[in-house]
Amino acid sequence: MKKLYTLLLLCTLALFSSCEDPKDKETAEQFLPLSAGKVNLLAVVIDLEQWQGKVGDSIRSIYGAPTDGLAMEEPIFSLKQLNPEVFKDPITQYRSVLMIKKSDKKQYKVRGNVYSKPQKIIFIGGTDDEIIEQLKENQKESVRIFKDNELLSKQQFIKGSLNRDETLQETFGVTLNIPSVYKMVKKEDNFVWFERKVAKGTMNVIAYTLPYGSIPKNDKTIDAIIKMRDSIGEAYVPGRDPETMYMITEKAYAPYLYNATVDNKPALETKGRWEVKNFLMGGPFINYIVEDEEHNRLMVVEGFTFAPSEDKRDFMFEIEAILKSLKIQK
Repeated sequence: MKKLYTLLLLCTLALFSSCEDPKDKETAEQFLPLSAGKVNLLAVVIDLEQWQGKVGDSIRSIYGAPTDGLAMEEPIFSLKQLNPEVFKDPITQYRSVLMIKKSDKKQYKVRGNVYSKPQKIIFIGGTDDEIIEQLKENQKESVRIFKDNELLSKQQFIKGSLNRDETLQETFGVTLNIPSVYKMVKKEDNFVWFERKVAKGTMNVIAYTLPYGSIPKNDKTIDAIIKMRDSIGEAYVPGRDPETMYMITEKAYAPYLYNATVDNKPALETKGRWEVKNFLMGGPFINYIVEDEEHNRLMVVEGFTFAPSEDKRDFMFEIEAILKSLKIQK
């Protein structure tokens, strides 16, 4: 088994270090099978002893950390440990793979589309302490690499069955790749709402615009976003009694704020929880405020989910994939 493991790793490292002609690589990728695995599944190829020790603890603390913006703790990735000797076809076709190997040489390598497409493999080698050090040093980058790969795969899947409604383009001059299972449920002069029914609730995508510069970029940014969201909820997203109930940003939960890029434009990404004023109802949301300087406006796209007692990570991941497909027409 150990000889097989060594041979496998040598082959993988040869792939990582080879100097291929870009055209040859592109041609070879055309014949690769599609990658497999559930959404946000990270295959960890690692010896069981390391997995059960401090190296495994470090991996779980990074890639199994709670997802931002959800009330119940759900990990960023679902982790699947694989012994090196079982990492062979078709197991090699997992979409996101972290390979760990104890060795005399400290190594950190990233490679795409080795055994399938889209695929990302990150190889980390060295002593246990060196492996842990590299895991921590490359934490943000590696999480981003794997997440971007998962988003790419989800967006490619969505393109297979799109909603052809042109309301967004007619109203705002924008497009979103929205799955056909979403249906438009509301259209106003400056507000469009699509909804998908799920087993115990709904998934929702909304879009609207704001005046350019209306959200400050300083220590008041979050307060301004909360105030804006609450006013939009009051105007367009009513509860059971529209006079007293409407969607607001949950007061007991501080949203997360990040800088982002959408359609190659600067954007603000906000993740948090929504609730209905004066009513026991809520869930997670993700909001992008995109600078559309050409049209002197802020383009806002947001998604939120209501699904009591259901895991919501993958629901929100689908919504994120939809929102990040935004294209603003010139």
